[in-house]
Amino acid sequence: MHRPRTTPPSQDSPVKTGSIGQFIDRHYRHFNAAVLKDAADAYIAHLDRGGKMMITLAGAMSTAELGMSLAEMIREDKVHAIACTGANLEEDLFNLVARSKYERIPNYRELSPHAEEDLMRRHLNRVTDTCIPEEYAIRRIEKAVIEEWISAARKKERFFPHEFLFKILKDCRLKQFHEIDPADSWMVAAAQKDLPMFVPGWEDSTLGNIYAARCITGEISDLQTVRSGIEYMIALAAWYRRAAKDSSVGFFQIGGGIAGDFPICVVPMLNQDVVTTPVPPWSYFCQISDSTTSFGSYSGAVPNEKITWGKLSVETPKFIIESDATIVAPLIFAKVLGW
Repeated sequence: MHRPRTTPPSQDSPVKTGSIGQFIDRHYRHFNAAVLKDAADAYIAHLDRGGKMMITLAGAMSTAELGMSLAEMIREDKVHAIACTGANLEEDLFNLVARSKYERIPNYRELSPHAEEDLMRRHLNRVTDTCIPEEYAIRRIEKAVIEEWISAARKKERFFPHEFLFKILKDCRLKQFHEIDPADSWMVAAAQKDLPMFVPGWEDSTLGNIYAARCITGEISDLQTVRSGIEYMIALAAWYRRAAKDSSVGFFQIGGGIAGDFPICVVPMLNQDVVTTPVPPWSYFCQISDSTTSFGSYSGAVPNEKITWGKLSVETPKFIIESDATIVAPLIFAKVLGW
């Protein structure tokens, strides 16, 4: 599905002088920088012990092109499952097929309401400093996905949101539109690996809105064609049981919100509500977030609060990096990969 690329040295290779990992070891010794280093080292130690890792993606990490490092993490088996918002699921593909038509707005903080309205009239949907071109990104993906939804509805088949996109990628339906190296798409890497994926609240995404609209208009005859969030939780429970049977399972959370809140709850759900087959708590926890512990913020809560809910244990290594995930996550991934 993609041409071979020359990658930086793997974790098993000696780290070269001047590498990102050595730079972090040399300079990142205090405060948030030290936590970044500690979290990366603990991630590596977790994998070295045979552990598995779930990564959760909130915010607009796909539009921030996290795929350039995350895709390699997937290919190198440094991540074993992903929970993400529907927006991150689709925006990686938007970038794949329309990158040259994106517009960057470096002075986005200074835009007037009229300037924003002008972007809307040009069908440029702004995500902070980046505008997604509706016609070239959303509509290209929409056409292929709607065809799959209609076909599945007619056959009385049902699939999860990510399964429809995986099928489109595996069938090379978007290849003619590729505008970046597909090796930089984390969704392409995930599809190749059939990576376990969980997408809570998918209906909140652009494609989720489009699916609802097509059900309203009658173009899609069965609104059950796309499987639900409850079914995602059941599938997540089955995955966690399998993964935790032979390995410890870690949790690497980028941002807050439903992408993290949903999957971390699978442990207390199994232990307190299902009860029959107890599972161990998450055995590693790291969150990159700029949220603060105030006003009842769950995203800003310190990890120890999760002990009271049965999500983490006293022994779980816990890290909070209070910083910008677009800066921090690629650095941690680079160190884990041995770059």
